[in-house]
Amino acid sequence: MSERILAAIAAALAALILALLLFWHPDPGARPATPPNPLPAGGDFTLQGAAGPVALHDYAGRLVLVYFGYTFCPDICPTTLNTVLEARALLTPEERQKVALLFVSVDPQRDTPAHLKSYLEFFDPSFVGVTGDAPQIAEVAARYGVIYKLQPPGEGGNYAVDHSAETFLVGPDGRLRARLAHGTPPAQMVALIRQYLN
Repeated sequence: MSERILAAIAAALAALILALLLFWHPDPGARPATPPNPLPAGGDFTLQGAAGPVALHDYAGRLVLVYFGYTFCPDICPTTLNTVLEARALLTPEERQKVALLFVSVDPQRDTPAHLKSYLEFFDPSFVGVTGDAPQIAEVAARYGVIYKLQPPGEGGNYAVDHSAETFLVGPDGRLRARLAHGTPPAQMVALIRQYLN
């Protein structure tokens, strides 16, 4: 390739780079467009609580936080329950009356309704724990897009359950309205609660 052609290519590249530097001003706050993450189907369910069957539709007219976890969880579940407590403290007494929490156990082997009740009373007596047999839990969890898996037992037979850590917000009309990621600050949780209460 002749020196003249190489010089022409080099000049064209230099001009292109100069044009980009002079005229291209990307927005530093712009993010690539991503498709919205749709909510799962959600929907009504009936599971067993300490006082008998508990259905989501029993809470019609109230906003319900639905959380899937288990009482032997070492960190994520207690952290989430504490966050909900902190959020409740930011609500007015009238607002608190309109908000409920349902804790759905993904560990029906160990989490009996009575055990769920005593565990949740440690956080707040208004929190309600529900469970069922393995197929019932699997069906409800699937409708809420919840993934969980029992790990092999260790010494003494204890085992962990890996599980999704989102909290689902069901509106007073019974429709799934939002999901909150683990670690959502209490103030942000309250803002979302108020949005759907009003």
